[in-house]
Amino acid sequence: MRNWKFNHIDFSTYPFYEGSDLGVTWSPEKTMVKIWAPTAQVVELRLFKDGEMSEAFHKTNLQPAGNGIWTTILKGDYEGKFYTLRINDGDWLAETPDIYARCVGVNGKRGMIFDPQKTNPENWTADKGPRLNGFTDAVIYETHVRDFSISENSGIQHKGKYLGFTEEDTKTKNGVSTGLAHLKELGITHVHLLPVSDFVTVDEEKPLEKYNWGYDPQHFNALEGSYATNPYDGTVRIKEFKRLVKALHENEIGVILDVVYNHTYFAKESVFNQTVPGYFNRQKADGSFSNASGCGNEIASERSMVRKYIIESLKYWAQEFHIDGFRFDLMGIYDLETMKVIRAELDKTVPGILLYGEGWAADQSPMPENMRAVKNNIQQMPGIAGFNDDFRDALKGNHGLKKSKGFVSGLELREEAVKFGVIAATSHPQIVYDYVETAKNPWAAEPTQCINYVSCHDNYTLFDKLKMSLPKATDEELKKMVRLAGALILTSQGVPFLHAGVDFCRTKNGDGNSYKSPDSINQIQWERKEQYHDVFEYYKKLIQLRKNHPAFKMKSAEEIRSNLNFCTQYQLGVVSYCIQAKEVGESWGKIIMIFNGQNNPVPVALPEGKFRHIAKGHEINEQGIGDSISDEVNVDGISMAILVEV
Repeated sequence: MRNWKFNHIDFSTYPFYEGSDLGVTWSPEKTMVKIWAPTAQVVELRLFKDGEMSEAFHKTNLQPAGNGIWTTILKGDYEGKFYTLRINDGDWLAETPDIYARCVGVNGKRGMIFDPQKTNPENWTADKGPRLNGFTDAVIYETHVRDFSISENSGIQHKGKYLGFTEEDTKTKNGVSTGLAHLKELGITHVHLLPVSDFVTVDEEKPLEKYNWGYDPQHFNALEGSYATNPYDGTVRIKEFKRLVKALHENEIGVILDVVYNHTYFAKESVFNQTVPGYFNRQKADGSFSNASGCGNEIASERSMVRKYIIESLKYWAQEFHIDGFRFDLMGIYDLETMKVIRAELDKTVPGILLYGEGWAADQSPMPENMRAVKNNIQQMPGIAGFNDDFRDALKGNHGLKKSKGFVSGLELREEAVKFGVIAATSHPQIVYDYVETAKNPWAAEPTQCINYVSCHDNYTLFDKLKMSLPKATDEELKKMVRLAGALILTSQGVPFLHAGVDFCRTKNGDGNSYKSPDSINQIQWERKEQYHDVFEYYKKLIQLRKNHPAFKMKSAEEIRSNLNFCTQYQLGVVSYCIQAKEVGESWGKIIMIFNGQNNPVPVALPEGKFRHIAKGHEINEQGIGDSISDEVNVDGISMAILVEV
């Protein structure tokens, strides 16, 4: 019986392969198969007529070619045929597709030989996503392919499918826009999709029997088949996903993929360990798999062929599918050098792509924290951003505790942590970092390195969290809090990130970890957009305000330090500041931002001059609201006020 402990192996001695041709490559005259398997003694290739049931109609052995490479050439046209590999390294390992498989049959059991050109939609070569002047111009909207359209009231025909994103002008029964039309109406710049690479726990033959977010990876270069109209033909999922990308791009919306290279669903049974046992995973001192992912294993990103694999995979998604950004799940597992090389390599091929991730791990890693891409090391990774969980918890309370409160739910003494979010976790002389409970130092060098958010797919939705922490709050009070949270996220420096449906008070009925909960919990309930349309309209105006005004999206930390100052007298439960707007390219002069987290109105003394409201209560009007004022302003409870100098 195989011993799955590896403390006797020095993986640094394994050979490195320079080439970029690993995997299965089709042409009409031949198909080349090339894999890296330095410990293999025999590598057998099997060919099949379908992706699941049939017996192999052909078997052949790959030949060693140096540097751990094994290869063979199949002469003739094998398009549409399926394959597996089986490796003997002293014992026979399991039959799997290769680790580079880009097209797979149902449930990822077999790879598929295909012609990539035939998967391209019409005019695909002309397709491209939006490229912004800077990352702080982005407004990111996170959703899940199935959640987006599965509701009976979505008005979308291809429910739970990639194609659901391609349907124009969909509406609820009462005529409120849904789907793609909703994204356009809201005005976001990028859709962030939860994982779409092939994952394990949903049976693609019976996709509605189970639900999963998709953080259980099987094949990193192949698409998930449960979102396709036909999971048996691997090219269908590719064609349909490209149509999704093209539809969003045609509406000037970029596509960001959530990537989960940090672990695999299976440990020893993974395609990696059935190819080169132990190499792709880190180990503890006793040689067993380490588990910083909390899922049974973690990627050894620092090993040369692992780093090469991740970079080539990202390049494939960016080039073949025209992807505009990547979000790294548990980025704190990756080593710093790999993340820096990823940024440099992608800049060579697809400049302007967005990169960000979770600056933490889920458990202990044998790699020291000072060598990993955790939040406190973000400054060492120019061009890569981390999630500002300090701002998140300051606004709504501790993400995991039902009853904890934050600034928008009336908790005082969170003002300094909110200010820390306002300046995008950068260095600012007016922040007293000792009062920022969760971060004693600025961790972002530039605002482009800070993703500001108040909710995402993880944990409770914003609406649910507020409702649990304030069970006696009325619906109107909860709406005010949701608006105030959105106002802070969308007017603060950094990169704003919204959980899909937060703009109409999305609920998951209090489910704080819905990764495998049913559609009834996870689906976007489009009828809530009808019910909370005033909240939606407020978010829509906030996004337009941000797009129109460079004061809310400064490009550098120095610009923020020079032009944003906390200019009014401190009050409990109030955060306010001034922006010297003309200095950052505004038509406006001085801007005064005031956020009142208290239930009651508060008076705030104004600097010298005359001002007019741009935002007041639940109103936003860039042309101005009411008469000009001076000396002092009363700010409604649980609301934002914006005043500009006249």
